Amino acid sequence: MPVFSKILSLTGCAGKQQLRPYSAAAQSQLRELLGQQLSGIQEAGTFKAERIITSSQSTQITVQGSDQKILNFCANNYLGLANNPEIVQYSQQLLAKYGAGLSSVRFICGTQDIHKQLERKIAQFHGREDTILYASCFDANAGIFEAILTPEDAVFSDELNHASIIDGIRLCRAKKQRYKHRNLADLEQQLRSTDARLKLIATDGVFSMDGNIAPLARIVELAKKYDALVFVDECHATGFFGATGRGTEEYDNVMGEVDIINSTLGKALGGASGGYTTGPAELISFLRQKSRPYLFSNTLPPAVVAVGLKVMDMLLSSSELTQRVQSNTQRFREAMTKAGFTIAGENHPICPVMLGDARLASTFADEMLTRGIYVIGFSYPVVPQGKARIRVQISAAHTEAEIDRAIQAFIEVGRSLKVIK
Repeated sequence: MPVFSKILSLTGCAGKQQLRPYSAAAQSQLRELLGQQLSGIQEAGTFKAERIITSSQSTQITVQGSDQKILNFCANNYLGLANNPEIVQYSQQLLAKYGAGLSSVRFICGTQDIHKQLERKIAQFHGREDTILYASCFDANAGIFEAILTPEDAVFSDELNHASIIDGIRLCRAKKQRYKHRNLADLEQQLRSTDARLKLIATDGVFSMDGNIAPLARIVELAKKYDALVFVDECHATGFFGATGRGTEEYDNVMGEVDIINSTLGKALGGASGGYTTGPAELISFLRQKSRPYLFSNTLPPAVVAVGLKVMDMLLSSSELTQRVQSNTQRFREAMTKAGFTIAGENHPICPVMLGDARLASTFADEMLTRGIYVIGFSYPVVPQGKARIRVQISAAHTEAEIDRAIQAFIEVGRSLKVIK
């Protein structure tokens, strides 16, 4: 029975002639159209089934239907902090003190002292003047371009930028130009030919599907040459990439030279939720007045803020976890390459094992699961056709023994499916 019909029945109105289930024909048409498309996705071998985890996020998890511990190599839990006992305990303390949520947006009655504390600590971590929190980095990316750019301005976006950057740019009225992936000659040609008032170069710091890195130092040079601003999404870099986890600008030796940084609390920084923009004080103040996802979304709940606060304290005092994930990454990449696999990316914990065929990637992931290794096959439309892969993600919490076990499973499956000899 359709949901609306159930409601009518429960309220005693189902028998009244003037109240009937809405648009049954239209709903039937919708079901048929979507069903056909879903069948096509399944036939192409690109259907994305969701495995249901029945434990906390960790390097070892359990999934629905089995009590067996499975080694997890596909989470963004780069620092292994998603179930850190100290962080969980602090989150529980702030939950008890500040409540479950604010039931409000920030400017009405949704700002607590802990929100301001977290914003200051993030700014301190990045060496910036101020920070503004969002519900996610997707919201941060959706809220910045429309707020600061006008039809007189231009934005230059790497063609492989994250979907949230693409969607955020679509919302703004500036002139929109895409440059070829990491192609500085193409970017320079576009910068040279524009007469825009503000020029903003937008790029991911690390591109999440391939694990490759923006040539940030050279982008900064071009920005200086053509009086442009630089925006970097650091979701797959903050906290663990670069010598002390300060991200791509630290990795490429341009600390402090990026104008605007957007990033997330939902990956390395505790794995809960939340995103932010950090940069000049005037920019942050302006976003509090004009950024729609900030103005019209509930503030982050206290328990989530607590996670961010505790993680920031840990990162400001030590780089131990950052160094560990880098060491683990090197171990995995070197052994897999030696075994004959093609690993995309550049010395980053995102380690795409390139397979090409979508169905092969899905089968490979299923075979890995039978060996107790949890990885996911990525295929079109998440990645280009013909470039399907298993995207392995390394964590500081993985032990050397766990990494070696995953490598051995890859070798066994790779040989059985004739990916390697």
